[in-house]
Amino acid sequence: MSAIIELKDIKREFVVGGEVVRALRGVSFSIEPGEFVTIMGTSGSGKSTLLNTLGCLDKPTSGEYLLDDTPVSKMSKNELAELRNHKIGFVFQNYNLLAKTTAIDNVELPLMYNPQITAAERRAKAIKSLESVGLGDRLEHKSNQMSGGQQQRVAIARALINDPVIILADEATGNLDTRTSYEILVLFQELHLLGRTIIFVTHNPELAAYSSRNIVLRDGIVIKDIRNENISSAKEALAALPPPQEM
Repeated sequence: MSAIIELKDIKREFVVGGEVVRALRGVSFSIEPGEFVTIMGTSGSGKSTLLNTLGCLDKPTSGEYLLDDTPVSKMSKNELAELRNHKIGFVFQNYNLLAKTTAIDNVELPLMYNPQITAAERRAKAIKSLESVGLGDRLEHKSNQMSGGQQQRVAIARALINDPVIILADEATGNLDTRTSYEILVLFQELHLLGRTIIFVTHNPELAAYSSRNIVLRDGIVIKDIRNENISSAKEALAALPPPQEM
């Protein structure tokens, strides 16, 4: 099986106040279709820069990034935008939802610029996507009427709307309490079982147990790349938590 993602000696340098910051210092690895990879490292390790590179939001200073055997550096801006819209779904720590806007409206957003999809089709796809993350009863709720966990589910539904093959999650459980974090992890494990390729950036080492592979960065280089032969069940971990306290 050919790799869906291949990085070859990726380096990314920034000039900050006259100083050269080497965020990535020669990162190489490949990811097979259907892997659930956690990328870890402390603040400043280069994981956000790496995620932006994988999501085609940033270009490396040197090295080569192949996505589905296609060199990303050879793509035009329009081709990159098309690729991001159809092949990659993004989930962020802060949800990036439009405030005071309904769940359906938020999820429909990636389809708004697709003239081949009618308004009715767009709405139907958004409803299906929200139902798939357990929010079929929250379709008309606005962002400010939902909990953090519900908002993150809306963000995941939005990421799924174009049926992407890759989901990039940046600290997707970072702002959530323990119970809600496990609920979101259950969702990611279900998506993994459906064959999605998931790349989950986190600073929380406990999450490595729930992925099929863990890549650790330090100072812009990969210091560990370990496959997990015994993936823990987020559903079981959730069930083992003490019941929520009554308010």
